[in-house]
Amino acid sequence: MEAVINMEKQSAVKKYSRSLIKFQSLIALFLLCLAISLLSDKFLTATNAWNVMRQISVNVCISVGMTLVVLTAGIDLSVGSVLALCGAVTAGLLKNGIELPANNLFIGFTLLGAIVAGLLIGALLGVFNGWTITKFKVPPFVATLAMLTIARGLTMLWTGGYPISSLGENFASIGTGWLLGIPVPVWLSGIVVVIAVVLTKKTRLGRYIYAIGGNESAAKLSGINVNKIKIAVYTIAGTLAAVGGIIVTSRLDSAQPNAGVTYELDAIAAVVIGGTSLSGGRGSILGTVLGAVIIGVLNNGLVLLNVSPFWQQVVKGAVILLAVIIDKANAKSE
Repeated sequence: MEAVINMEKQSAVKKYSRSLIKFQSLIALFLLCLAISLLSDKFLTATNAWNVMRQISVNVCISVGMTLVVLTAGIDLSVGSVLALCGAVTAGLLKNGIELPANNLFIGFTLLGAIVAGLLIGALLGVFNGWTITKFKVPPFVATLAMLTIARGLTMLWTGGYPISSLGENFASIGTGWLLGIPVPVWLSGIVVVIAVVLTKKTRLGRYIYAIGGNESAAKLSGINVNKIKIAVYTIAGTLAAVGGIIVTSRLDSAQPNAGVTYELDAIAAVVIGGTSLSGGRGSILGTVLGAVIIGVLNNGLVLLNVSPFWQQVVKGAVILLAVIIDKANAKSE
């Protein structure tokens, strides 16, 4: 009888522990918001909330692409530089097409054309990442690290090292406008999230992504074209980095050559904090969104509390390390 009672107690403890693990990100977000609100009276205001949502929207777009990559047991370190290049290309085409129509190759380039061009650049760089990784078996870390440098160099060449500014009110409305009482960037990131959730939950591509991350050899044996799926995933990641680049450029009304620096770290942090395993095959888009919110709130709180930018980097690094340790502990317990 006593043994049965002990078994029931152990079962209840395990069930309680699983519940804590399942909602650990939500619990962390609640505690973080509670701590910041106690330390700063500016945190729980509508203006600050919308400001945080605007900032988070860029990271959400990038992090969704990063999640798909990580689910295949890969990594993409180039998203920050791809973001900068796509934003600069869009700004350059937009500016030249509008202000110098008689002296420029891109005569009459419209707003939509410039945006599509920026998105295509992001997609092509993603294809190149995927092709390099699958064709030449270059580790994702090395391939995307190389692309990080290439894209940053191309950004400097395109801009000459100077910002491209004054891009017009129509373009600025993408990053600063409102629609139905909600900032446009929040709408855009929301659309990206909905599409990604459907892709991962309801499509064959989504099932293949999880299968590759879970066991690549088994996925190959079951007839999945692993290389094709990986190239598709890196293409999506590049395209979403371009979406982030367009939002950032629009919000600032300027394409900065050094835009997107360390954005890849924020994206990886959001993915890991959201519960996606760096080993692949386990995680969710909604978890990543929650991770991006935690990173955004943390950044906002550190700024409101006037924490030194140097210490902000230390804190963010510690949070990432803690998330990885918790992820490893969870994987071991499972």
